Amino acid sequence: MALVLLGAGGLAREAIEATRPPCRDHARIPGGQRGFVHDHGGVGGLLDDDPAKHGSTVGGVRVLGPTGSVGELDPQVRLIAAVASSADPGRRARLVRRLGLAPARYGRIVHRQAALAPSTRLGVGVIVLANVVATCDVTVGAHVVVMPGCVLTHDVDLGDGCTLASGVQLAGGVVVEPEAYLGTGATVREGVRIGAGAVVGMGAVVLRDVPPGEVWVGSPAAPIRRSGPEPGRPA
Repeated sequence: MALVLLGAGGLAREAIEATRPPCRDHARIPGGQRGFVHDHGGVGGLLDDDPAKHGSTVGGVRVLGPTGSVGELDPQVRLIAAVASSADPGRRARLVRRLGLAPARYGRIVHRQAALAPSTRLGVGVIVLANVVATCDVTVGAHVVVMPGCVLTHDVDLGDGCTLASGVQLAGGVVVEPEAYLGTGATVREGVRIGAGAVVGMGAVVLRDVPPGEVWVGSPAAPIRRSGPEPGRPA
């Protein structure tokens, strides 16, 4: 069963690499699910809304057409929304809502070098890259992207559609609400809540709750502005 990625940019290329050998030899996700995309037959194509990319090859995989053409795919094909969201935290979630597909249509990508405890719970459509650590009772919602080197300690809860850039470290009990974005190297104190659609800047040290839709930077982190549209609404 092939997998098709929605998006043909940098994140899609990272996701493609995460599925390649020697991943094939190590294929387990907590809960007994087969974990790596090789169980679906590998990445069989990309869909992207940039017409200039149609028919081209990205990361060795052909761009088949726009995202709206998912209805032309075999129903057995599994999908991953592989669009970045650094400048627009809700972009990936809006794409998923626009397509309106059943959760069962989405697969998962977990790099062979991710260390996820058996108690980790993974939603559909997730991308978890190399050297991510989830220690105990971590919940990763649907369509979440966790970039390399992130540390998720006990009872961390990642809401649907959020993104953790490389090297984010979350202490115990941190909650990241849907469609939030945490920049490279951000650190969040135990028990803190990052609000829906919020943006935490690179290297920020977050010691208190971040309200929804705000941008926080610095050490200790403090607000500077609103981040954009309310999560769940069109831009």
